[in-house]
Amino acid sequence: MLDIKYIRDNEAKVKTALLKRLAPEDLDLASILALDDERKEAIKKVEELKSERNKFSKTKPDAATIARMKSLGEEIAALDRSLAKIELEFSAKMLALPNIPADDVVAGGKENNQVIYTFGELPKFTFMPKDHVELATSLDIIDYERAAKMSGSGFWIYKGVGALLEWALLNYFIDFHTQNGYTFIIPPFLLNEASATASGHLPKFRDDLFWTEDKLCLNATSEMMLGNYHRDEILTEAELPHKYFAYSPCFRREAGSYRKEERGMIRGHQFNKVEMFQYTKPEESWSAFSDMRSQAEKLLAGLGLHFQTSQLAAGDCSAAMVKTLDLEVWIPSMGIYKEVSSVSNALDYQCRRGVMRFKNKETGKTEFMHTLNGSGLATSRLLPAILEQFQQADGSVIIPEVLRRFMPNNLAVIAVK
Repeated sequence: MLDIKYIRDNEAKVKTALLKRLAPEDLDLASILALDDERKEAIKKVEELKSERNKFSKTKPDAATIARMKSLGEEIAALDRSLAKIELEFSAKMLALPNIPADDVVAGGKENNQVIYTFGELPKFTFMPKDHVELATSLDIIDYERAAKMSGSGFWIYKGVGALLEWALLNYFIDFHTQNGYTFIIPPFLLNEASATASGHLPKFRDDLFWTEDKLCLNATSEMMLGNYHRDEILTEAELPHKYFAYSPCFRREAGSYRKEERGMIRGHQFNKVEMFQYTKPEESWSAFSDMRSQAEKLLAGLGLHFQTSQLAAGDCSAAMVKTLDLEVWIPSMGIYKEVSSVSNALDYQCRRGVMRFKNKETGKTEFMHTLNGSGLATSRLLPAILEQFQQADGSVIIPEVLRRFMPNNLAVIAVK
């Protein structure tokens, strides 16, 4: 959530910045400021009436006093009802406002994303390469047919070496983050509406989430859980930064028809992911951003995969984020790069929504923390990239060296059966 005082004091600047990511017809700061004025006036009036009622309560009541106190009670009740409606509308409009893009984030959508880093070379083959679906099927490590029978399209079953390779990836991530000072969290996989709102996923992404009858949603990313870990808390300055990472399966409705090139594991309803998350002091959030980018890039580089890092344009960043870098791995069969990690800085946006603060030891005042998140990493596109980039002419696949210690007997090659 944005600071209404900052919006009021910098209306033109905020409008210009938000137009980097919003169409003019979707931005109406004037109505928000007008509602805020109305809200303040209603609060002032209620306080004045309550003050008057308190004065009467200290005097000896007569008929006129009793009548006036009754009238005041009715006025206050009516104003409270009116104020509640204003507050509800004001809150809804504030929650719907996205974060203000950083100065170096360009306007526009996906077409304006900028590649800022490339690792490795495009893989070259002396044979006709297969796609990951054909490879996984021939190696008998992923079962799409039985998964579809059990759950429908957009699901898969890890089998044998496929399951072991998936778990090796997760163990590699867990080991790496632990060695780099992050605390491991395994969160609940269901969360309530208040938590999804605090993380910034509601109200915008309601239809993208799976909901239970108890009004709990399956988490779409562990960012939702980690972003609520310190909700409604005041930390000491000495506690910061907090560096967490979490493992969880992620669940997404992914409404709409699947394109032919998105078959297999490229786009699905359930996948595994390890998520990094930091709570920092305001002045330390951009150094934390660099740290998290480095973490994600080192993980990918360690696998030996060819990938690129792109800075997203404002319209392609999620609503809560001021800046996002996507790490995108090369999928040979598709001839394109696909995202396996997003590293983002929300500044104080999520902390305002979740009321997450720390006490400044010098001033003694409470301040909002900053939050950052980054995938470290998601596996559902990594496994296809490994299969396709490291396939051999005989249909076998070389397992990245960093994963072999997590495989039975240091397995180095997935051989054709």
